[in-house]
Amino acid sequence: QVQLRESGGGLVQAGGSLRLSCAASGRAFSTYTMAWFHQAPGKEREFVAAIDWSGERTRYADYVKGRFTISRDNGKSTVYLQMNSLKPEDTAVYYCAAGQWVPLTATRYGTWGQGTQVTVSS
Repeated sequence: QVQLRESGGGLVQAGGSLRLSCAASGRAFSTYTMAWFHQAPGKEREFVAAIDWSGERTRYADYVKGRFTISRDNGKSTVYLQMNSLKPEDTAVYYCAAGQWVPLTATRYGTWGQGTQVTVSS
């Protein structure tokens, strides 16, 4: 099983960009579907984006399509979330998640990181 650690969060003005990274330790990273979720204060955790084991297929929540891009580097056991045109409503804790051999449409993941805070000021 992998362990996950997110980084790259911070404070940014509306319209700005951030790139989040999620480094995985452990074996067989390339067998995991990887995803990003976020959780705003007082709200439930929501799906943001997912990428399959090969990196060739991706899925996005409607509210981030055209603004966020998920990618992965299996050689570095890392998944990324490039966030552009950020809005104040994107403010949340962002979590990386991993699911071994789960489909891209999965809603449940077995392994989670600790999260990284993203704050977008207006």
